[in-house]
Amino acid sequence: MCFPLKYLAPTPRHRVGVVAFLLLAVGACSTSNESQPARTATEQLLFSTAADRVCEKLALQIPENSKVFVEAGYVEGTDSKYLLAALRDRILRAGGRLVATRGQADLVFEPRVGALSVDRKRSLVGLPSIPIPIPLAGDLTIPELALYKRDRQQGVVKLALTTYDAQTGALRQSIDPVYGFSQKTDWVALLVVDWHTNDLMPDPDNDEWVGEGSYEITRRELRFGH
Repeated sequence: MCFPLKYLAPTPRHRVGVVAFLLLAVGACSTSNESQPARTATEQLLFSTAADRVCEKLALQIPENSKVFVEAGYVEGTDSKYLLAALRDRILRAGGRLVATRGQADLVFEPRVGALSVDRKRSLVGLPSIPIPIPLAGDLTIPELALYKRDRQQGVVKLALTTYDAQTGALRQSIDPVYGFSQKTDWVALLVVDWHTNDLMPDPDNDEWVGEGSYEITRRELRFGH
């Protein structure tokens, strides 16, 4: 028995239902990353690692047992306290003795920061994540489909330093800007193959330092359907 074509063609409501079902099926493979508290450990490591490296590069000239006051007024930004603490540690290892006030000091160390931040650069060959409006249901986001993806985060610190006599203000040492860098790069190929590189830990080739909790296990199960 034959039916007119109009009875076989799907209605607009049926088409919307099919599209929504397919998008939901694809969306089940999407992942999210949440940090508690707001800043991730990776971001903190990018800052602190770059800060450690820049302080290690400082060629300090400190007469033995000199009393040193660190002027912190020209150091601002995210994790600036960590940078100052790394500098204070470097002064102690170079033979200086830290004091709490300028009046107690023989030398004043005046650091200045030209950069203390994280850059991020992404490259993608594939389809980016796209929100799709669904009638009566709001937006549904199609997850990113990456044939090739590179997501690089780089910590950058630029630090210069002036040292002067605490009593006379005469210059003792001027250190031109030095730079410290750190990086973490995430890679994805052919939608599901992913790997990571970093120089944030003593053994960057071993990514076990990230830890593998229930979130990572769940993500793998969703991705491969195990």
